[in-house]
Amino acid sequence: MAFEVVDGLLTIKCDMVMTTALATVLLLLGFWIKKKVSILTKYCIPAPVVGGFLFMFITFIGHQTGAFTFAFTTTLQDFFMLAFFTTVGLGASVQLLKKGGLLLVIYWLIAAAVSIIQNFVSVGLSAITGLEYPYGLLAGAISMIGGHGAAASYGKTFVEMGFPAGVEVGAAAATFGLIFGVLIGGPVARLLIEKNHLTPDNTENLDTSVEDINKKGGDLSSLDVIKNVTVILICMAVGTQISGLIGKLINMGFPSYVGAMFVAMIVRNVNEKTHWYNFNFGLVDGIGDVSLNIYLAIALMSLKLWQLLDLIGPVLLIVVCQAVLLVVLCYFVIFRILGKNYDAAVMCAGLLGHGLGATPSAIVNMTAVKDKYGMSRKAFMIVPIVGAFLVDIIYQPQTIAFIKFFVQGFQG
Repeated sequence: MAFEVVDGLLTIKCDMVMTTALATVLLLLGFWIKKKVSILTKYCIPAPVVGGFLFMFITFIGHQTGAFTFAFTTTLQDFFMLAFFTTVGLGASVQLLKKGGLLLVIYWLIAAAVSIIQNFVSVGLSAITGLEYPYGLLAGAISMIGGHGAAASYGKTFVEMGFPAGVEVGAAAATFGLIFGVLIGGPVARLLIEKNHLTPDNTENLDTSVEDINKKGGDLSSLDVIKNVTVILICMAVGTQISGLIGKLINMGFPSYVGAMFVAMIVRNVNEKTHWYNFNFGLVDGIGDVSLNIYLAIALMSLKLWQLLDLIGPVLLIVVCQAVLLVVLCYFVIFRILGKNYDAAVMCAGLLGHGLGATPSAIVNMTAVKDKYGMSRKAFMIVPIVGAFLVDIIYQPQTIAFIKFFVQGFQG
């Protein structure tokens, strides 16, 4: 850490190690604050968002008063982001998809359609409000379906394309969406259940043994741990190269995590047939969880809030419209498509969670409904699979198409 006066402003410079260390401290601070402030836990606000945003406001005060500012070296930010999405890909087992059956396919297509609608809403409202299309798209499927990780990644892509507030806008939109998702998911499901007098189907015999598919495979030797970590790193390296090639083919920046995630999906399923190494889901999932939290802490603590002030109104308007639209679709359309039964109502709660925020939000919503009305095995089987990785198969390509047309097309 070094202290310098730049343009009359005290600048606190943090190297790569200090930046990462500070991020982990803020992460732990976020967990501590969540324990003390129950509403943060109730609405599933991520710990890195709590700690990162707190620090962001401190730096905002320093900038606005002219007292101090920070200069971070965020070299490891991309590394942790890649690691997280690679572990998501390694969790994508074809056996899990088979267990979901036709209802999984229907729910998957619904989630994909929602992502397309969200992008149309974002560009339409951008045109009406005068918001630049990249910032509008960051309040669409990128942040709603993709969550904080995708928002930060695509935000960086937009920064490279000449839109400097991309990361800040993405983080804000993802946070607003997450909050709305956990606020409205449970109440909508409750309304559907009580209006239609729905009850759980206790006779269903759906095999939901996800733990059996993601079994730990017994005790790991140190060599097994090394092999699991090596596979993650190889998938990251190969996936990055593939993303680079795709970027050249489509003539635009292509998020590196997409290639890494899909390479990891292939490796996971090939390994289930060949047993190259002792894959351990618990280890991989733990690495992913740590990587995501550190990545988000670095991304959020380095946000420059002052660059976002002129954009916050239109971005919030788009997110509110996204939330209202998805509630209407769930209540009048999606509930009926999914079967108009108890499972459909619980799945609507899940869709409102991951369709506006993240898969953990979907789990929180469905758990709240389950605790009051009863279990829906189908919902708890299908929603996490689609929300965690399956929806990306459609959401990613169509989002790239929107960027190509509404950003590059208008720039050209």
